[in-house]
Amino acid sequence: MSVLTYEVENRVAWVTIDRPEARNALSAEVRAGLWDAVRRFNDDDGAAVLVLTGAGDKAFCAGGDLREMADSAMTTVPVDFLPQFGRNIDVEKPTIAAVNGVAYAGGFLLVMNCDLVVAAEHARFAITEAKVGRGMPWAAPLPLLVPPRVAMQLLLTGDPVDARRAHEVGLVNEVVPLAELRATTQALAERIAGNAPLSVRAAKATVRLAAELPLGAAFDQAEEIWAPVYGSADAQEGPAAFRDKRAPVWKGE
Repeated sequence: MSVLTYEVENRVAWVTIDRPEARNALSAEVRAGLWDAVRRFNDDDGAAVLVLTGAGDKAFCAGGDLREMADSAMTTVPVDFLPQFGRNIDVEKPTIAAVNGVAYAGGFLLVMNCDLVVAAEHARFAITEAKVGRGMPWAAPLPLLVPPRVAMQLLLTGDPVDARRAHEVGLVNEVVPLAELRATTQALAERIAGNAPLSVRAAKATVRLAAELPLGAAFDQAEEIWAPVYGSADAQEGPAAFRDKRAPVWKGE
């Protein structure tokens, strides 16, 4: 039985960690499956948005498999331990985390990776490494996602925050009842998938600029990112469809 599934529904690729009996912990098999799934999504012309979630109603992902780590006496976690979007693998298309339960440690990393986050009301988020003597260099971008003092509290205490608090500090976009998580996430992903693909990818790239460059350089880089979009066939299709009162037909070129 596979510990990870990949399915596409109306141009939305759902990647599900399927180890509910282990709270969807990141075994070596799961980690390899995540790498395969992300590469598959990158190459999948029929998928416009990736959604990452976990099986069951208890855990999105409880983090690394500590038993496996203990058995292997793992010390420094390698940079390629997990796919980290924009760090060790490029993912130009949008990604969403559908958080169906606890997202701790490596599970928090996976959430932080994604562009958008939809969480069930009972979801919990924590960076628990300080409680087990592990490290979290991957948390370097956290102060860009939440206020620095919130990031400091998460990192120093290892204490969890609930979905409501995560929404308040900007880590989560939407909080919904568990029964509505899949439908809400699918609807959000389909709205994105229905937009002009070149514009969507350029928008995602633009958001990253503020984290990587001074403002003046970010403006200059943004002009370069958007130039091909303005010159594309889709840039003419959008206004034409509006004029003709019809749905646009995007070509991604």
